[in-house]
Amino acid sequence: MKAVRWFRDRDYVETVEGLFFTVVSNLHPQDRVIAYLKYAPSSSGLWGNKVKYSRMMPYYDIPSLLNTIQLLEQQYPHYVYDCPFMGIKISAVPLNYIKQHFKPEERLANLREESRDELESLALELAEYIAGQAGISLSNFGVTGSILVDIHRPEFSDVDLVVYGRNNALKVKETLRELYREGDVLKRVEGAKLEALLERRVKIFHLTREEAFELTMRKWNRGMFRGRDFSVHPVKVEEEVKGRFEDRVFKGLGVVELKATVADNQEALFMPAVYTVKDVEVTNGPREAKDIVEVVSYEGLYIDIAEPRERIMVRGKLERVEDRAGGSYFRVLVGSPEAKGYDYIKPLLKN
Repeated sequence: MKAVRWFRDRDYVETVEGLFFTVVSNLHPQDRVIAYLKYAPSSSGLWGNKVKYSRMMPYYDIPSLLNTIQLLEQQYPHYVYDCPFMGIKISAVPLNYIKQHFKPEERLANLREESRDELESLALELAEYIAGQAGISLSNFGVTGSILVDIHRPEFSDVDLVVYGRNNALKVKETLRELYREGDVLKRVEGAKLEALLERRVKIFHLTREEAFELTMRKWNRGMFRGRDFSVHPVKVEEEVKGRFEDRVFKGLGVVELKATVADNQEALFMPAVYTVKDVEVTNGPREAKDIVEVVSYEGLYIDIAEPRERIMVRGKLERVEDRAGGSYFRVLVGSPEAKGYDYIKPLLKN
């Protein structure tokens, strides 16, 4: 029997106040949805038509997320969740405050049936092209971002797609890499746009330019199509999601720095990205860190950037994970409030 469609990563929800939140991950508490504030009504906003909206997260990083949580605490405190399982304050939308649930696959399907503006046509064309080249059905794709909630601006908005399911995502990954090598229809970000992207990542993630360039070149899911920036984000379907949000409790033990070898990266495609690791060498932090078995990232930059057998450097929040079914283990979380944007996953490059 097919699983019921619940809230998936990259969905959007609109609240009763007209706020737009982006859903994070596929696991949520029973009474609310983990999500971050993306757009809010504003007379000076650049998005939307009849109603104008401002983007509340100028950058996709933890300091920007913390700023939105602070804003919510002041103006909409019912969207701040002091989570007893994660041990931190996060933004989350109670189910009874949701006015509308936006699903990327439905929006993309509707684009085939209705009149479209220039950007919507481009989004549909791109999805059809990638699906055709990868040999998978268009029904496995969706469109997210400002197009999903119909507040996009054709003159400057990007195209943000999702692809559903692990096998489909792997096919798209290899297809995009090949299409970039050909360079005819799809291209990697280049020229002035690449320099601006690198400069931004150096500033936001506290990287060297060399590190920012290496990570950017490993990111297969971002490119350019007919001069417009695009992204493709793998998202799990319900059959691929294990357990419940409440199954694990996380206890923070401080910030740790280490080197480790990637043992498996099958879960690194998704949000959050999970790398199973071995041969851990702690360079700074609590002694428990030597027993770490996984590195988890909520920072999008570090999704799917390291391969099995590759050595990585990590800085993040050490957590003890208590499984309600019994047992415990240690992990490092990249993208925590405690690290304040100074955490990372970096491939340990050979000279």
